[in-house]
Amino acid sequence: MITRRQISQAYSIISPHLRRTPVIGLTEFSALPLTLKLELFQHTGSFKPRGAFANLLGADLPAAGVAAASGGNHGAAVAYAAANLGIRARIFVPRSTPPAKVALIRSYGADVIQEGETYAHAFELCRTYTEEVGARLVHAYDSEPTISGQGTLALELEEQAPDLDTVLVAVGGGGLIAGIAAWYSSGLKIVSVEPEDCPTLERALAAGQPVDVSPSGTAADSLGASRIGAIPFALAKSYVDRALLVTEDAIGRAQIWLWQNLRLVTEPGGATAFAAISSGRYAPGPQERVGVVICGANTDPAAFARLVSRLTEAETASPSPRALTG
Repeated sequence: MITRRQISQAYSIISPHLRRTPVIGLTEFSALPLTLKLELFQHTGSFKPRGAFANLLGADLPAAGVAAASGGNHGAAVAYAAANLGIRARIFVPRSTPPAKVALIRSYGADVIQEGETYAHAFELCRTYTEEVGARLVHAYDSEPTISGQGTLALELEEQAPDLDTVLVAVGGGGLIAGIAAWYSSGLKIVSVEPEDCPTLERALAAGQPVDVSPSGTAADSLGASRIGAIPFALAKSYVDRALLVTEDAIGRAQIWLWQNLRLVTEPGGATAFAAISSGRYAPGPQERVGVVICGANTDPAAFARLVSRLTEAETASPSPRALTG
């Protein structure tokens, strides 16, 4: 199991390469202010550089460099970290990866191989490549360095909002929630939030073990793992209090609320945890202090414009924002 000491050690190594992302307080959804951790402001537009740098700085790397399979955000993070450290990188993405994310990965100088229909297919191609050339595989979510790196988000959040009772976290393969759960352990309540079409953790917890799912929907490019990782599952089984599912509509409306009220442009996966709050799927208690991780910004501008057009202003109207920076 990942420990707080491991996460603290990872932070001491990777923090010079990270942004310490801010928090903001909202009073629209709960009796006590809701704390948003704005990790969409991290380098490359998601939390993923934390785990990427933890992998690349934590071990000797082969001359063949590194390789990763990704739906987009992890690949961009590995490419970014590799470029900053002068390391070769090859990123494997499925054909369904949005063009904006492919372009982002390429902008950092990595080789991009876009093959396969799903993340699982891309991962198998990546693993074959690393075995053939000797490159190091940087796993998106099921490795100790990755999880320790992602856990540094919770280290920051605890310093920025030390009185939280609950943290809501979106889940794909489980690396982020595993790192957050490892940091907080049983110190507060951890709630996972997934799209109904990508229920990897919810299904695994119900079955008592990781199971295969068929991810689909607009959030699948960032939350589209077909199976929760083994290490994340072990941590989630010990420390995740509840596993919630939210609809595609709730995620879209959460994206629009964040834009209309805070001028934050998020990708569907980045707004998924907030969707549990904005849709009423999770209702904070009267004395409950809740934190929500806004974990990604890498949406396609055209797709976001279509979303705004489809969900009208009247349908998404909400009270005037009363945001308090923290």
